Amino acid sequence: MHDIEFWFDPISPYAYLAFECLPQALMGLSVQVRYRPVLFAGLLKAHGQLGPAEIPGKRDWTYRQVLWLARQHGVPLDLPASHPFNPLPLLRLGLATATPEAPGETSRYVTEQLFRHVWRGGHDAADPTRLSELQALLQDHMARRDQPWPDADGPEVKAQLRANTDAALAGGLFGVPALVSGGKAFWGLDALPMLRAWLDGDDWFGQGAWEAAAHLPAGAARKT
Repeated sequence: MHDIEFWFDPISPYAYLAFECLPQALMGLSVQVRYRPVLFAGLLKAHGQLGPAEIPGKRDWTYRQVLWLARQHGVPLDLPASHPFNPLPLLRLGLATATPEAPGETSRYVTEQLFRHVWRGGHDAADPTRLSELQALLQDHMARRDQPWPDADGPEVKAQLRANTDAALAGGLFGVPALVSGGKAFWGLDALPMLRAWLDGDDWFGQGAWEAAAHLPAGAARKT
């Protein structure tokens, strides 16, 4: 069985698309996918980067491209009422559902609810009423499984989100979605075929190209 860590922040439309396309990409394989919420803004800050939606021009292109990609992949996608937004309430609601057996993780069902809260229907992802409705849905989900519901804004949940973000940075991750398997990280929706090739044992991965890419010298460095 293959083990995959799916690092995500529901603020990312590419993470949403990768989530929806993942079952087809992994069809026929025996896999265990572990979903790990992470603060995308924390990764960007650590690497001194702006998010796609923070760069004029790139922001418009991002929304155009994800609408096109959704159409191409047959995935329903509606842009939210405003974007970017503060994803912390969503991330914390997700992590409030983590179990002692899988700390720092969300189930596929919970992950789906987080993504679809943002990318289905064109609503305001940060609307307090909608967040309360989502919390009630997740609390009911936990209650039916006899799992306690912690304070989503409490110190334990906040600490777990920080721990997830720190773990992602320690693993060399710089963006979402990031899918990690066998010590290799695959970034983005368009990396799903590459991930599948790795899991299928494609001999390209044994020819040294993966390792060599990390040792290419830089010919120049931009002054800041």
